[in-house]
Amino acid sequence: MLGYYLQLALRSFRRNKVLTTLMVVTIGIGIGAAMTTLTLYQVLSGDPIPEKSARLFYPRLEPRTLGRDVSLDPEPMEQLTRFDAEELLRQKRGKRQAMMSAGSLTVLPEGGAAQPFRAPARYASADFFAMFDAPLRAGHAWSADDDLSRARVAVIGTKLAEKLFGDADPVGREIHIAQGALRIIGVMDEWKLNPRFYDLSNRRFGGGEQVFLPFSTSRDMRLPIQGSMNCWGSTGNDPDGARGLNAPCAWLQYWVELESPEQAADYRKYLADYSDQQRAAGRFERPTNVRLDNVMGWLDYNRVVPNDVRMQMWLAFGFLLVCLLNTVGLLLAKFLRRSGEIGVRRALGAARGDIFRQCLAEAGAIGLAGGLLGLGFAALGLWLIRQQPDDYARLAQMDVSTLLLTFALALAASLLAGVLPAWRAMQVPPALQLKSQ
Repeated sequence: MLGYYLQLALRSFRRNKVLTTLMVVTIGIGIGAAMTTLTLYQVLSGDPIPEKSARLFYPRLEPRTLGRDVSLDPEPMEQLTRFDAEELLRQKRGKRQAMMSAGSLTVLPEGGAAQPFRAPARYASADFFAMFDAPLRAGHAWSADDDLSRARVAVIGTKLAEKLFGDADPVGREIHIAQGALRIIGVMDEWKLNPRFYDLSNRRFGGGEQVFLPFSTSRDMRLPIQGSMNCWGSTGNDPDGARGLNAPCAWLQYWVELESPEQAADYRKYLADYSDQQRAAGRFERPTNVRLDNVMGWLDYNRVVPNDVRMQMWLAFGFLLVCLLNTVGLLLAKFLRRSGEIGVRRALGAARGDIFRQCLAEAGAIGLAGGLLGLGFAALGLWLIRQQPDDYARLAQMDVSTLLLTFALALAASLLAGVLPAWRAMQVPPALQLKSQ
């Protein structure tokens, strides 16, 4: 029966080409706008590490002095001091834990022809790779003993390996930087992790680091640090300045892996006890204020999805609603213009339900055509987004799920728009229409 309804719909399209085209374009534009913004929102708000996001936690403490009104700062610091990060790492209360910071290195290629260049770096402790499922293409990561010995070792990214060594195996060779040489022990495979939840103080989206080395080594070599820093006291007494062990500055990210909600509750209590101990020792002055967020909680707290992306999505769906209202009016006009035809069908024995289903089939066919057009508009919209300078712009890609969702949304929207016109059409009295023929 559906095939018969679709045949009637195609005949109707041929009789009313302009009106049909107008409805298809209207739905296509609305669907294209909605899917463009929805795709971008889904990419930015998705779980970056779904296998472990509920087991990875970001602890926060409040080490600041009472120099300001405490009531103005209900949330603790978003990063840890070096002293606290190293102390939590030493105590090892989680299955795994990692302290880290971003950096930038000047790489000196072998041979005089190539020019030095900058490479983004990550200074971290040994559990970093296992905690975040960082994929290694060759070699291995460093160990906790390497952290303690400040070993001059590094794991480099695939792109950097190809740039420096071509197709040759770089494991066992050295990468030269302005401060010295690092022995390559591993090569990181392509790692598509967005957003980069483990360090939201630096670049949130886009390409990751190309050089990874022990945090202790970075301090021993006095490598440059990148990222935000918050200081609340003088750093002149520390030989390492704001990066020193006892400096009153928060600048390090710290993550811990816990295997159950019970372990998370115990760790939260541990953080409170640690804070009390530090206050008793004279380091902390403010009341105990700790937080422990998992990955998605940390992303929500930082509002990783830009506000303009959220607003654009709601505006696009509002525009889709306007397009649907216009489609309702056009379908209503189209169906009621065929009152005579509908009356004849009713007089020949067609039930009201048959008329209703026929009209919905026609609306659905218009929706599928509009979905196909909307897919083109969405592809164009995502391409335009990728031309923008924002660091998340290149992530605006369409996949199979987006394609299927586009057609599903177009079909659902057109059927919804066709309910009222189809209901009005099935109410056409056959006797009156036959009399007027």
